[in-house]
Amino acid sequence: MDELDQQQLHREMTAWRRDLHTHPEFGFEEKRTAAFVAEKLRAFGLEVAEGVGGTGVVGTLTRGSGNRAIALRADMDALRIAEQGTQAWRSRTPGTMHACGHDGHTAMLLGAAKLLASEGGFDGTVRFIFQPAEEWGRGALAMLQDGLIERFPFEEIFGLHNMPGLPIGHFETRSGQVMSAEDNFEIVLKGLGGHAARPHAGRETLVAACALVVNLQTIVSRRLSPADIGVVSVTELITDGTRNALPGLARVLGDCRSFRPQVSAAIEAEMRRIAEGTAQAYNVAAEVTYTREFVPLINDAALVDEALAAARTVLADDAVGVAVEPMTASEDFARFLTEVPGCFVFMGNGNSAPLHNPAYDFNDAGLLHGARFHAAVVRRRLGVG
Repeated sequence: MDELDQQQLHREMTAWRRDLHTHPEFGFEEKRTAAFVAEKLRAFGLEVAEGVGGTGVVGTLTRGSGNRAIALRADMDALRIAEQGTQAWRSRTPGTMHACGHDGHTAMLLGAAKLLASEGGFDGTVRFIFQPAEEWGRGALAMLQDGLIERFPFEEIFGLHNMPGLPIGHFETRSGQVMSAEDNFEIVLKGLGGHAARPHAGRETLVAACALVVNLQTIVSRRLSPADIGVVSVTELITDGTRNALPGLARVLGDCRSFRPQVSAAIEAEMRRIAEGTAQAYNVAAEVTYTREFVPLINDAALVDEALAAARTVLADDAVGVAVEPMTASEDFARFLTEVPGCFVFMGNGNSAPLHNPAYDFNDAGLLHGARFHAAVVRRRLGVG
């Protein structure tokens, strides 16, 4: 097969990435993005399935006679954030932008598909999975429930995410716990509102809500083992009060992070106990809604070694490392790892704005590194001979 001009490939990926950045789409709304991906994959000669799990796309590439199959995954969705960038390829969709680099992830996986379709160098089948709705933790499950593994079998899966602050051309990952589960909660306090001048005549909820916010901080500090990682964050406090009216309704919302199901269960149990006790102390009622949005991302140790070895074939040894600590952000890739073993890695985005920031932009200098890493993983795991 012909060796692909990698500088030309980089120019193409840059154009793809900027086009996707200009036209961001929210989760399960990625119709233009999915059509763009499917068109490119077909042009590279892959078999393509659209509409998997709503707006997901799966490309299949087979070489040789090997009977093994692995998967590579990229996410396609954008965020409900108004972009502050001034670049020519800034978002043209008001209130929506690629603030997490999924445009870059998609472009890199397309680049890997073109590279592998042109050059081969492996024996078996590769599934290129383009996932919708990663940001709200629903896309991977939707694809799995749509028969992803039954329809497009694979034995292991690899993915990557850009990381601001990590230098361009650098990769890192770790075995075991990598990213945390995310749980969401809403606690509704119900009392009796009234005039601000007559607090004794009602059962207002704002003071109770403030006490609840403080009390919830004791879950991690006093109820969890210091050996366990846990985070409980209150992010919103909303009431129906006004300047001279005490609220009769207050909502306390937030999220929790953990790495073990037992810790998640303990956080929920303590939260319900504290909410009920606080409500009783202030003579109001409490209703707790607790949901689990993301599962923990746990890397397979053997496949971490394989991913790091693959990275070292395309990068300098000192550019490939092991992350020291897990992070308490969450990632929907974790859902795939409940079905098959896999590995998730981080690649440098240089000195960019943080993820989920309105000034963020994916660094195009990293595109070729990501595509070459994907291809190296395939060639290592599906080696010829």
